[in-house]
Amino acid sequence: MTDQPETRVVTGLGVADGIGVGRAVCVAGRAADVFRLPIDASGIEREIERLRDAVERAQEELDTTRERAGRELGPELAAIFEAHTLMLDDRAFLGRIEQCIREEHVNAEWAVHKTTEELERRFEALDSPDHKARLEDLLDVAQYLLRFLSGGQRPSLGDFDEDVVVVADDLTPSEAVRLGRERVAGFAIENGGPTSHTTIIARSLHLPLVAGLESVMDVVSSEERIIVDGGEGKVILNPTPELVEEYKRRHREQEDEARRKTRSRTQKAVTLDGVEIQLLANIDLPEEIHEAVDFGAEGIGLYRSEFLYIEKSPALPNEEEHVEIYGRLLKTISPRPVTIRTFDLGGRKLAQEVLDTREANPVLGLRGIRLTLARRDIFKIQIRALLRAGFEGKLKIMIPMVSALEEVLQFKALVAEARAELTREGFEPCCDYQLGVMVEVPSAALVADALAKEVDFFSIGTNDLIQYAMAVDRNNEHVSYLYRPLHPAILRLIRQTTASAARAGIDVSICGEMAAEPRYAPLLIGLGLRSLSASPRAIPELKKRIRELAVEEWRQLAYRCLDLSTADEVEDLLERNQITEEMAS
Repeated sequence: MTDQPETRVVTGLGVADGIGVGRAVCVAGRAADVFRLPIDASGIEREIERLRDAVERAQEELDTTRERAGRELGPELAAIFEAHTLMLDDRAFLGRIEQCIREEHVNAEWAVHKTTEELERRFEALDSPDHKARLEDLLDVAQYLLRFLSGGQRPSLGDFDEDVVVVADDLTPSEAVRLGRERVAGFAIENGGPTSHTTIIARSLHLPLVAGLESVMDVVSSEERIIVDGGEGKVILNPTPELVEEYKRRHREQEDEARRKTRSRTQKAVTLDGVEIQLLANIDLPEEIHEAVDFGAEGIGLYRSEFLYIEKSPALPNEEEHVEIYGRLLKTISPRPVTIRTFDLGGRKLAQEVLDTREANPVLGLRGIRLTLARRDIFKIQIRALLRAGFEGKLKIMIPMVSALEEVLQFKALVAEARAELTREGFEPCCDYQLGVMVEVPSAALVADALAKEVDFFSIGTNDLIQYAMAVDRNNEHVSYLYRPLHPAILRLIRQTTASAARAGIDVSICGEMAAEPRYAPLLIGLGLRSLSASPRAIPELKKRIRELAVEEWRQLAYRCLDLSTADEVEDLLERNQITEEMAS
């Protein structure tokens, strides 16, 4: 009988609530997409054969490339590929990889990754031009091998006979979607933050995620059991059987509580003084629409359509795939409304994955409506699909990252082009839809009066609004303390937007993280919001809080908050009012 390995606790940032228990499976390298998976002794020779087959195919491609380079580009460039071929013939290099497979019982991809990483550290310590060139060759050859290995049969998480927890240095959104639909019980990653796309997907799939786990890949073994507690932001390595049973019990209790919350789905979100608040759901994946209904959503306030791209990455979805998804969403929840946000593919990682954009500062670059207008050939496909699918239900189209009126006018022109094309091709385009903009750039809030004359509704995206107004990267640990939803500047931008919408007689909702927080709901309603959109499972608590408050009381309190100078002062006022409410009840 072997001794129980030492139980260790690694703490990070809990960004997706819940509990997951399973065997650890490591994923390394966002670009390389390398998995560390345990291989049984009986499978070692098969992994060696996979490696050798990849080497052979890489050599064939390099030989062809070298010959072509020699003919078309000259012998100097052909010599680069000659160096790659020689490295693939280097038995010391390949021997290290094979040794890693045999001794550590891991898959070939991981052995290539680990061997390359070890050699890379050695080369970097040798500061000379020759060694730097040798390192570049090594990294190129490793990518060749990984590409050919991934083209063959790769172990699937669905093959495991128990749940797994994915441990990663970083994880692409597309991998989070794919893995989350297999036997994954949770995620533990080194990077990421509370509003990253991977985090949003984890929440959508109701899988716990702990981020900010510095060097977690160095301390986790694929053989060990692991617990992820997304609520407390901790990961337990080598838990005792008693701990495993305790966390499984807690997981069952959480699921039971979620089921109990669905019982309120038929209740209306009506305040004590009779004001009805519309509660909508934010979703990322089509299968979430059933859960939205179960938890009492009165429609979809935000469908992040970029996740269709993420699922298809690196391919692009075609028009029929768009039509099928949008039509299914609209038809399933009809007659409730569905707000489909056009692709917001901005940001360094996502834009590079999908559209191969390279920008020094992409958060302030081509994203949202800017990218739509810059790549009309791609985004007109989405617009055509929306116009074709719109007959299936109550469609609302929402444009992200609007910063100026001109962008709305250009988008309308693009819609007109798409409508004319569809008519010429024999399609009847839908005309009965609403057009709205996301107010998430401060300039949009400041010109909301002008925007309101051209659209049918606003939706305030507080995640980006706070980030841009405060000049804060919300995922940067050095400045994240400045990301304050209750900063008076944010509250004033929200109030300016709701006031502009009221004067124009158009609807306004809020769909950022603030909308999902019950303690913020009274303040938002006091600022003029009558529609909140949040994750489906947040709706029951929001409904409960709304049924406890009176609008007029909170309208007066909200105006007092607008006159304050700091976020701390606002929080203190809200806390004192909460205590007063509790004493009165």
